[in-house]
Amino acid sequence: MRTPANFHHHDDYVGEGTINLTPLIDVVFVVLIMFILVVPLVEIDRISLSPAAVKKGADMPQFQGESSIRIFVHSDNTIYLNGAPISLEDLPSFLQDAHQQFPNTHPQLYHDGSAYFSTYQSVKNAVESAGFASLDVILKSS
Repeated sequence: MRTPANFHHHDDYVGEGTINLTPLIDVVFVVLIMFILVVPLVEIDRISLSPAAVKKGADMPQFQGESSIRIFVHSDNTIYLNGAPISLEDLPSFLQDAHQQFPNTHPQLYHDGSAYFSTYQSVKNAVESAGFASLDVILKSS
């Protein structure tokens, strides 16, 4: 007996191949383990956004951790050290004196968002040259 040309035997049928997901799952688990191991090692900067203040000086919002050295940079790029105005040229010597009095403190920089970045950079350089190991930066939205 003859079989029609379009008739196929069951043995000739090639079904869809299955995809082996084991290597994919292995890779996902390895990446997950890497994230679990690396995340605790990542150092995150201490930055907090504070609300805008109406007046300069003592009414500026306080950061959660209290510091004995607070530097304020206002929108007009004026600098205040613990509520008293100070010039950028005098800031390094005052910070060196403060570092001798409070060697384990972390200075806090309250920087207005509309102040120049160069002012921030100058203040940060003065803090570093005074010998402080870290600086808490608190940004004030403008």
